[in-house]
Amino acid sequence: MKVFHTGAEWKEIRLQLLQAPKTIGLVPTMGALHQGHLDLVDQCIKNADVAVVSIFVNPTQFNNKEDFDKYPNTLDADLELLEKAGVDYVFVPSVETMYPTPTKLQFDFGDLERILEGAFRPGHFNGVGVIVSKLFHSISPDIAFFGQKDLQQVAIIRKLVNDLSFPLELRLVPTRREEDGLAMSSRNRRLNPEQRKKALILHDSLVFAKKELEKGQNWLDVQQIITRNFEELEGAELEYFELVETDKFEVFKEFDLTKKSSICVAAYIGDVRLIDNLTINS
Repeated sequence: MKVFHTGAEWKEIRLQLLQAPKTIGLVPTMGALHQGHLDLVDQCIKNADVAVVSIFVNPTQFNNKEDFDKYPNTLDADLELLEKAGVDYVFVPSVETMYPTPTKLQFDFGDLERILEGAFRPGHFNGVGVIVSKLFHSISPDIAFFGQKDLQQVAIIRKLVNDLSFPLELRLVPTRREEDGLAMSSRNRRLNPEQRKKALILHDSLVFAKKELEKGQNWLDVQQIITRNFEELEGAELEYFELVETDKFEVFKEFDLTKKSSICVAAYIGDVRLIDNLTINS
């Protein structure tokens, strides 16, 4: 496994790779790797000739500086995991490499960035759009792999790829969960044991809502039940619990079994913000 830090280094590597036709897969990460990331890596290795993983905590997608400062840095452990997994190359750029000058570019993803995550994290998706564009330009992958847990982010990146005609394929990898259902996340490391138990309300709420909708219950009634459950759990604060069209991310006010739908949730457990989602009919 080779670690590189600049686009110039990769350009030399890629020139060598181009001597024989090889597909390049990319898994963008912010480090603090867990099994969910390794699932992405595994799919990358299986579906591309060359597996590249990037590790970069992108400051422009954090609208909360404290959240950025608390993001875990486990680079040595991450590199060890990636080497054991069989990754070929790891891109570990500095902030100065990715942002030699402050970026002034502003993406407008329309309604997609003004609901759910976009509404509660203003500027977040612009930061995502900028850094993902930079990574795609730097690495020029044939396939890029993203996790379903960040479902709205995937919709944003899909729009980015289509509108800017990036010549690559996006692959969505299912959410990896702990045995009790909690979606794996680097932020889980910040939960104390009591908060860790309370965090199960996210997944439990999704499962409950899905079952109720499939039984024919009204969505707004289900939504109200979940809202009350969060209000009654000390140390938990619900930001949103919404039903959306899975690909275009339009918010639904009622459930339609014929449409591809997902339920999305975001909540604070203590001072740790967690997100999750569950697809109903794929």
